[in-house]
Amino acid sequence: MKIRQLGGVTVGVAAMVLATAVATAQRGSAPATPAGTVVGKITYEGRAPRPRVVRMGADPLCMPEAKGGTLSEVLVVGPGNGLQNAFVYVKDGLGSRTFPAPKTPVVLDQKGCKYSPHVIGIQVGQPLEVRNSDGTLHNVHAVPKINKEFNFGQPSKGMKSSRAFDKVEVMVPFRCDVHGWMNAYAGVVAHPFFAVSKPDGSFEIKGLPPGSYTIEVWHEQLGTQTTKVTVDAKAGATANFAMKAKA
Repeated sequence: MKIRQLGGVTVGVAAMVLATAVATAQRGSAPATPAGTVVGKITYEGRAPRPRVVRMGADPLCMPEAKGGTLSEVLVVGPGNGLQNAFVYVKDGLGSRTFPAPKTPVVLDQKGCKYSPHVIGIQVGQPLEVRNSDGTLHNVHAVPKINKEFNFGQPSKGMKSSRAFDKVEVMVPFRCDVHGWMNAYAGVVAHPFFAVSKPDGSFEIKGLPPGSYTIEVWHEQLGTQTTKVTVDAKAGATANFAMKAKA
């Protein structure tokens, strides 16, 4: 009887040891970044400023969607000081490779009297579809330095207009001449390797050919930073950035 109990204890202890070893191995082995992928996080250094409420009283048809008003998207700091709305892209390293422009349009909407998304990425030659989801007049005014400027009105809800950029330009500012608080930015690049940081500051760029690259991050208030990464057929790379307010 004692031998059977002892054997049971032995088996039980062995099972616990095995389970603990498996759990420890799972915790200690983070998944590798997939081949051809650059992942990372952009953080804000220092104490995050309080979000600013955008004053929209000039147009009674601009009704804030959120209780307490619409918050400015110029500097959005999320959990863990993650920085949202930063444009991240491959600045150098692709050499003479060319990439066809997608036929699917990038959508820039005007909703709640603000541009949405606040920051977009788009390829040279790719269609840009600008929509008006508000029941008020908007004026879409792109103010590039390299591409051709365009400026048109959308007086009715549901209107859609299509445009395209024919040159690389990081970044192209957008504004609305009717509502002075409205602004957005478009990063125009010649390839599909770009991203806009999420609310937690994270980003992911997929599908890169093996090679060494310069990655740049742009933020409308905090400027730019670059770093170099190498990806190969077996693993990707990580690129983290910490940005702070200009002195």
